[in-house]
Amino acid sequence: MIDPGAIRVIAFDLDGTLTQHRTPLPAESRALLDRLGARYKLLMVGAGQCRRIYKQMEGYPIDIIGNYGMQYCEYDAAAGALRTVRDEHAPCDRAAVEARIDALRREHGYTVFTGDGVEYHDSGCVTFPLLGTKADIRDKLAFDPDRKKRAAFYAEVCALFPEYTVFIGGSSSFDLAPLPYDKNYALSNYCREKGLRHEELLYVGDDYGPGGNDEAVYRADFPFLCVDDYRRVGEVLAPLLN
Repeated sequence: MIDPGAIRVIAFDLDGTLTQHRTPLPAESRALLDRLGARYKLLMVGAGQCRRIYKQMEGYPIDIIGNYGMQYCEYDAAAGALRTVRDEHAPCDRAAVEARIDALRREHGYTVFTGDGVEYHDSGCVTFPLLGTKADIRDKLAFDPDRKKRAAFYAEVCALFPEYTVFIGGSSSFDLAPLPYDKNYALSNYCREKGLRHEELLYVGDDYGPGGNDEAVYRADFPFLCVDDYRRVGEVLAPLLN
């Protein structure tokens, strides 16, 4: 049981928790954040870059952890913009990554794709998009809604990329973050920097199953609220507003 009186910060995942994949915040989620923000410090924790998350949220005023903790931006109310506090980068051996991804594509039949077969991020994170970087969003959403296709060889991807934490990302990809970065690592650092105990930070996420990018937090010692349908996130958080 979560004690609302013990919570000082509420940290959120975005896609699947507050909105649909890669879509702006619905009015209901914005209103919910407004109400929660009157009582608690709010924080976004994402897999992508802070400014991409900020843009998707259409400039909602909130601090953001990006790239699994490699990046951190605080909202500057006076300037009405994000201010970068931390932006870390890790090296990436692209030739070695591509060789392993090519082998996975051949073995599992994903040799036809739209756009690029690998997406490299400035941070050092890597996305392995099974349908390619330019695939239609409708095809992505319909591709693997229950994640069974990717779960079937998730362990193989993990074994091939021991220098990364591997996630079943988005709707049709695997995301690779350089070790030791994941959302639990990011939140642990945040708590240490802000002088918070873990029990004072509540995390709200939908991707808490095996391979999900919220799984590390779910298995850690942070209070956690599970969202299985972003359209019902208000019901999940209602006890914090009573």
